[in-house]
Amino acid sequence: MKTMKAIVKASQQLGGLELRDVPFPTPDDDQVLIKIKKTAICGTDIHIFNWDAWAQKTIKTPQIIGHEFVGEVVAVGRLVSTVKVGQIVSGEGHLVCGYCRNCISGFPHLCCHTVGIGVNMDGVFSEYIAFPASNVWVCDPSIPLDVLSIQDPLGNAVHTALSFPVLGEDVLVTGAGPIGLMSVPILRRAGARYIVVTDINPERLKLAKELGADATVDVRSQTIQEVVAKFPLIREGFDVGLEMSGSASAFSDMVEAMANGGNIAILGILPQDQQVNWNKVIFSSLTLRGIYGRQMYDTWYKMTALLQTGLDKDVAKVITHNFDYTNFQEAFELMAAGKSGKVILDWSE
Repeated sequence: MKTMKAIVKASQQLGGLELRDVPFPTPDDDQVLIKIKKTAICGTDIHIFNWDAWAQKTIKTPQIIGHEFVGEVVAVGRLVSTVKVGQIVSGEGHLVCGYCRNCISGFPHLCCHTVGIGVNMDGVFSEYIAFPASNVWVCDPSIPLDVLSIQDPLGNAVHTALSFPVLGEDVLVTGAGPIGLMSVPILRRAGARYIVVTDINPERLKLAKELGADATVDVRSQTIQEVVAKFPLIREGFDVGLEMSGSASAFSDMVEAMANGGNIAILGILPQDQQVNWNKVIFSSLTLRGIYGRQMYDTWYKMTALLQTGLDKDVAKVITHNFDYTNFQEAFELMAAGKSGKVILDWSE
């Protein structure tokens, strides 16, 4: 039997990753075979690595993990006409049913039967993958492969940053992780007036400034209000908030910092016991919107246009480390320790 190398969550414990020989995939009639070139480690992969409560409930071991990738099409199924051998591609990692109310109404990103690649089924941390042609995104080959490999999280940033109109608005971003950082140059291009970013990591806050933030707040030593006082044009609070941290205190601070009628997009996964000042939400008429993944496929179009007009150079700054896939253990430990931006695994031969 022909085999290939893949990174597998092999055991139900902290770590528990192994590089294994697994069966070589054969694409179905409606699939394409992709030779993986680059993959990126996502926060979701770190949850699986840490084997937290979510992972224990969700992941069935043994399973190939990973969903952020770029590769080259090396074969296509007999029913595939939209993708060609030799094209550089990435893909939407959410597989939808196609028949629920949201799918048939043109909102597949809201499908109630969504299956996640690398979460609910085998993923892309492998030498090859058989991938549904319907979910393939053909890439602009002029964009660097490292950047193309992180279009999944970049799409999250695009979706979140553009959830509400930001032209001329003052925006607060809580969380300077990779997605929060990538949202900054998107907001700048979309016309935000002032962008303020909060975090507890000085290096990430420094990068936020380099990417276009007007001010940063290290919440260990400053308050949002102290920093905002330096911007007299922000008179009533922030118009738009992007919650990227998953931190209870960060979200609480954001709610208190919003202007009446403000809009908050929530991408970070907040604690189940999160306390919310509902009086502030109600009496200030705040709008809270949960964000999951990308809008299929409008976000991909917008993201590609942004990358083709200069965003690729900003996004590249968020990538801090590259490893050969055989050194995955070191890569995961580095990212799990919070000592990196995006981490790339190279599968090129």
